This record gives sequence, C-alpha cells and structure tokens, in this order.
Amino acid sequence: MERRAFVKSGALALVTMGLSPTFLRRTAFGMELGNVPKGKVLICLFQRGAADALNIVVPHGERAYYAMRPSIAIPQPSSSATGGAIDLDGFFGLHPALAPLKPLYDRGLLAPVQAVGSPSTTRSHFDAQDYMETGTPDVKGTTDGWLNRYLAVKGTCDECNLAKTSFRAVALTPQTPRILEGPSATVAMNSLDEFSVRATGSSAERLEALYRTGSADLVHGTGAEMFDAVKMLRAANPQKYLPQNNAEYPRSQFGTRLLQIAQLIKANVGLEIAFADVGGWDTHVNQGSSTGQLAQRLDDFSRSIAALVTDLGDKMDDVVILTMSEFGRMARENGNRGTDHGHAGALFVIGGHVKGGKVHGKWPGLEQEQLYEGRDLALTTDFRSVFAEIVQHHLGARMLDRIFPGFAASPRDFLGLV
Repeated sequence: MERRAFVKSGALALVTMGLSPTFLRRTAFGMELGNVPKGKVLICLFQRGAADALNIVVPHGERAYYAMRPSIAIPQPSSSATGGAIDLDGFFGLHPALAPLKPLYDRGLLAPVQAVGSPSTTRSHFDAQDYMETGTPDVKGTTDGWLNRYLAVKGTCDECNLAKTSFRAVALTPQTPRILEGPSATVAMNSLDEFSVRATGSSAERLEALYRTGSADLVHGTGAEMFDAVKMLRAANPQKYLPQNNAEYPRSQFGTRLLQIAQLIKANVGLEIAFADVGGWDTHVNQGSSTGQLAQRLDDFSRSIAALVTDLGDKMDDVVILTMSEFGRMARENGNRGTDHGHAGALFVIGGHVKGGKVHGKWPGLEQEQLYEGRDLALTTDFRSVFAEIVQHHLGARMLDRIFPGFAASPRDFLGLV
C-alpha cells in the first residue's frame, strides 16, 4: 500500500480509538506495565443536569421542606409511609434509592456535603457546568479545566517524581471533558475495549511500522507512542477483568465506566485522575419521590459507586471519589411535580481517609427568609473550597492559586473532609 493511503487509513484508525490530535500532541509515554509508582487517585463523577440536592441529602428534620414539596418530598424515616429517608443524624437522611451508600457512611467512608456549589447566579446548565469544570465561576474566557491545571502544577514539583505515563489522567467519555482540557496530557475514550487499533494480523504490524517511521506527516513523533499506549493497556487485559470482593456493578453505561476505572487503578498504569459523567438529572416533570424518575437515576448511581468501593477494597486508602453537579434545584416543587433550576446543591466525598460519618457544610435553612432569591437553597460552601481541600490534602498539590485562579483557597474555609 502506498504511504499516502496508509496515512489516510491510519487517521481513520485513530478515530476508532477515540484519540484526538490533542492527545497525540500532548501525551507522554514510555512506562512499562507495573513499573509506574503507585500513588493517590482522585475519581471525579459529574451528575450532569443539576441533581436535586434536597431529595438526595434529605433535610427530613426541616418542617419547611415538607410544606414546599407536598407530592415529591421523601417521607421522614419514622413515617408510616413506605420509602422513608434513610436517617443519618436525626436531621439529614439519604434518599432510599441511595441505600447502597449507607454502609459507607456508617464506616466513615462517605461524607455528604450540603448547600455547596457555585457563587455564580446563572441557571444555565451550559454555563454552570463550564464554571464548575474550569473552576472560575462567571469567567467565560478560561481555556483550561481545573484538573488539567492541577496536573500542570503537580508536574512542576521536583520532589513529586511523577511517572511519564499515558494514563495519568483518563476520562471515560467520548471527548475530553472541559475539566481536563488544557496543555497537560490526558486521555478520553468511550471504553477500554475501544482503545485499540482496528486492524488485525500483518496489516496491523505494517500500520504500526509505518507510524513508527513517520517523518513529516500528521503522525510524526506520535505513532510509536500511540502504539506503546495500546500495548500498555492490552497488557492489563481488560476483557478478562473480574471484580473482587463480590462486587456487582450495574450493567449500565455508568456502572461499566466505574468498573473500567477500577481496572485501570488495579493495572498500575499510573492513573492519578479519573473522570466519568452521567446525565438524566434535569427533573422538571414527574420527578417522583421515593420512587420514580429521580429514584431510578439514584439507584444506578449508588449501586455503581458502592460496587467500585467494594471492588477496590483496601485500595480505597489511596482513593477519593468526588461527586458533583452544576447546581441544585428549586426548593418548591413546580406545577408538573418536578423541580426547576436552583442554586446550591449537594455532593459526596468518599474514601478510605475521608472524615465521613457526618454531613458537612453549614445548613442555611428553608424558611422563606432563608432562601436564595426567595426560591432556592442558599449557598454556604463554595465548591472550590471542597475541591481545593481535596487536591491539597489528598493529592498533595501546592500553589492552589494557580489551580483556582482568582480564589483565595484558605484552609480556614476547608470543611475537614480529608
């Protein structure tokens, strides 16, 4: 085959791998499987669509909560009604669909944070997600994500002894998410199974040889590294992976992605940052209470996370799982038995060294005069305080002002999560 035709077919092969030119331009390779030093891992899970904080971490001790949500409120734990909240501390509880997470709370691994979010007043999904992923609320000109800035800042640390690995930061998403955009090396892929060159036998060998000897075309300087990354992942043999400790992942896209994150962690490929997202949280109509639309989302969400924690076992000592959503939802239910876009939300921090077993954050109350703009749960914790505490205390990052520009990340504002 002529070289020009090979280059063209090679570009198609890259597309099937889910690799973009930015991946080829930015990524550093070269570590053999098992030679990457083990370290701390942060797993970020984004609930896209604005998850309803008040029906996730339920303030069942707040009278106003039930007055504002006559048909969708989660019943009190002591109620005779079925599907009551799972009590945590006498005031807060979990949605009953989050039952798989209650043992993590009891073991001190799970720390819910209530009334947390962005100081931005936007109710736009697009803008709010962008602000949360860039870490710069109301600044639309930011070109990189805060996790990518973390990678860059940690990379300037001489004593960090960072491994040069293709898989330092991996997103199980079709495209690189905003939170990982930037100059530091990242990988985005739909699944581990798709991270391969779609060629077989001698044609694959010939294609690899051509990439490795490229000179002045698109793949110059990147072909060898691409195939090294593929071989590295093949050595982990993801197709034959079996979860440990009787962990059972849901057979959903989200469950599968968390299973594959566990695979990467256990394969010792140098994973430091993992990212996955899950949609379906925009519950304007027929949100449901203990059952229904939101409950179905939470069931998959909680069972997937619980399986991941179970599967990782003792490795959770080096792992923190951080969940997030762009904002919460209106305190009052609407006329369609749903909830509209709100302000403050809730998130979970999970890990072996997380100070769990309690609900973190200052509760603002739900009386009329306590609501934000007279309609929403008020913000008491800036999401950047939570993120900054995790990257500093868990990942060991310094120079927080470079990771969260324009924000004074003071330890005095940390919640004591890790």
